[in-house]
Amino acid sequence: MPEYIYRAVTPKGQVVKNRVEEASRNTLIKKLKNNDLLPISIVQVGLMNKKIGGKPNKRNMLDISEIMTQAESSSILQGKASMKPTLKEKVSLALSKDEKITIQDVIIFTQNFYLLKKANFNNIHALSTIIDSTENLSLRGVLQDILAGVEGGEYMYVTMEYYSNIFPYIYINMIKVGELSGNLTQSLEQAVKYLETSSTTQRTLRGIIIPNALQLVLILGLLIFGVAYIIPLIQDAFAQSGTTAQLPGITLWFVDFCNMIMANWYLPFIVIVGIIALIIAYVNTPKGKYQFHYFKYTMPVFGKLIFAMDFSRLMKAMLLNLQNGMRIQDSLEVGKSVIKNYVMLSIIETAINNILIGASWIEPFERSGLCSSMQTEMLKIGMQTDLPEMMEKLVEYMDIEINNQMQRVMKVLPQIVYSIVGVFLIFLVLVIIVPCVQLYMGDWIFDAVDLPPL
Repeated sequence: MPEYIYRAVTPKGQVVKNRVEEASRNTLIKKLKNNDLLPISIVQVGLMNKKIGGKPNKRNMLDISEIMTQAESSSILQGKASMKPTLKEKVSLALSKDEKITIQDVIIFTQNFYLLKKANFNNIHALSTIIDSTENLSLRGVLQDILAGVEGGEYMYVTMEYYSNIFPYIYINMIKVGELSGNLTQSLEQAVKYLETSSTTQRTLRGIIIPNALQLVLILGLLIFGVAYIIPLIQDAFAQSGTTAQLPGITLWFVDFCNMIMANWYLPFIVIVGIIALIIAYVNTPKGKYQFHYFKYTMPVFGKLIFAMDFSRLMKAMLLNLQNGMRIQDSLEVGKSVIKNYVMLSIIETAINNILIGASWIEPFERSGLCSSMQTEMLKIGMQTDLPEMMEKLVEYMDIEINNQMQRVMKVLPQIVYSIVGVFLIFLVLVIIVPCVQLYMGDWIFDAVDLPPL
């Protein structure tokens, strides 16, 4: 049974901590609330301490008096004491956790679960089978919690929402759509494709960005080192020799610029922090968040790809719902749970409202200017013929479109990154390397003694 360390507030304002075994996080929360305890944090403890043999865990507490009796006195804070975990608690929790759960672990779990569902296993049997074969002890504990929730009559996605740091938001909502529509197998297949695509994309982007980012950091480091150490040495050499030779104009300008920044460092710092604070404050407003999400769909390089992926997820969710007999309105309502972008959500809400007043639900997608004519025309033809069948073709088309967009991004992104690195490299050569070459060539020595250079 999974183990948890929780911190909760009593009606008198005391903060208590305890370590218990419970069937699921939901059950523990309900038990705490039924005993007038307000949960602050609930952290699942890894299973490694069981494996290597640790001290016995405290038994489950049934009421406040038992909890107060068994709780550690050092963890009871009176009145309005801080509710943040202490350093000792953080260290204890860190040591009690086991292996990190990676995206690859989630992919393997989803693939296995999908295969078992295709073999007509029910959820409980499938989860139990996967738990027995799961080597990652941390993931095993999470799956045991999910299994306990399913055995208690809950949907899988309900427990998964408590582990949003492990299961991506879109992944959870795909499972949700599959469970609510009664077609979890197909939803799991989509989830596997989503995770594999996301993982491949992330690896590709990291392979392009990280090496070039390291090069950029190295160049900036050389610039700073050159301005702080090398350029002053060259200037001293020129000054001591009495030569009239000068460093390149761009070098002198950059040195003066750096000196000015260092002398008045607080001014650019205040300006930068102020701009960032204003942007964050604006983005957190409803209008700002909408504009930011709209920018995601229209930004260079990535915009079309982000929209295509969101639109494809919506169409796949709707297709699942329509195939299980849902009306278009209900399929839009359930399908929007896989979308996080406010612009797309507003389009979906407008489409639902259009259905209520007898207008076309496709019109908002068409008027948004974000959908291509191919996408909207296929939906219109589907409304006149067989919408689920046409949506299947649309989903296939969107998969091809996303793949094409991905390839375009992979071609353009390296060029952009290489261009930025190239500009900084040229600047480094002009500011630092040219003066070093000038010093090495030694023409300034002949100028110092009034001799013509060789």
